[in-house]
Amino acid sequence: MYIPKRFNITEESIKISLMKSQSFACLVTQHMGRSMATHLPFVIEEQGERLYLVSHMAKANEQLAHLDGKDCMVIFTGPHAYISAQHYDKIESVPTWDYVAVHAYGKANVIHDPIDKVASLEAMIQSYEPAYQKQWETLSASFKAGMLKGLEAFRIEVAELQGQEKLSQNKTSAEKDRIVGSLSNSSSSEDRALADYMRAYKQREDI
Repeated sequence: MYIPKRFNITEESIKISLMKSQSFACLVTQHMGRSMATHLPFVIEEQGERLYLVSHMAKANEQLAHLDGKDCMVIFTGPHAYISAQHYDKIESVPTWDYVAVHAYGKANVIHDPIDKVASLEAMIQSYEPAYQKQWETLSASFKAGMLKGLEAFRIEVAELQGQEKLSQNKTSAEKDRIVGSLSNSSSSEDRALADYMRAYKQREDI
């Protein structure tokens, strides 16, 4: 990812926090010069110094056939919004797009052990809807077996994280205040989310 220095996220904890809060991401792989991508929910697991991304996909997904043992990238996208040039002091200005994103790079490994496969699904339940665990436990063995037969779970050990917070850091305080004010009053929930992120970023920088 192209990251201008002033927009680079240097703290690993901030990247991981963004991944956890925006965990529906895009898995990208390559096969014979062709890019393949699938949008999936991920569970982010921290085990000491190691970081893992766990998910699953349908066996019918053609990307699965070229996933095990292969390098991949997972794109996590945070709040983003169009930024109008009307907020800038200089007339000779152009609009832009502010956004937050993290790219995770690593090697994917399909989870072949049936017990580990079930454990990965239950980890996702605990991550997204713990209350569903009770219903999950009442499902028949035959139903679960049929469901498990149609999907494959996999784990990615993260080798590198790249993160960017492009939040108009190159603008004046007055310009940034106008941008945050406009985004806060927008009818778009995405715009308002970016405004909240920009406020949080400022508080973090002021500490």
